[in-house]
Amino acid sequence: MASRSGTRIARKARSKAEVDFATWLMMAKLGSFDDLPPNAQGFLLSYRARLERMSEAESKGVALQEVYVSYYGEMGGCGAAPELDAPAKSGDNDTVQSQRPRRPPAARLTAGASDRPAARISVPALLIFAAMVALIAAYAFLPN
Repeated sequence: MASRSGTRIARKARSKAEVDFATWLMMAKLGSFDDLPPNAQGFLLSYRARLERMSEAESKGVALQEVYVSYYGEMGGCGAAPELDAPAKSGDNDTVQSQRPRRPPAARLTAGASDRPAARISVPALLIFAAMVALIAAYAFLPN
């Protein structure tokens, strides 16, 4: 049972580290570096220092590992933080993707054809405009 809770803590810590680090990077890029907490500023300063020695991807990976280890200890993880498989990354590292595909609510899946509301017919804006112009013209010419 202890390994399950340790794994659960590790997953939460890893997820939080990834989200927080991405947020910190974005805030720093937008000029809000001074508004970040001191620990975030420390992680970003070490990340920037490593950028001079290694590539951005390697520096980001090391920084994420540092934040993860820190969060693992803060969340009550015992011992060294376990190595977790990093989620598969797409070519663009700045995009955030959902880990689980979304499913429609169960109520919509079980609703029959008679329970569903009738589909609305969309009316083009030009048709509505033409009808309004015709009504205004009729109102202007008919009373005279």
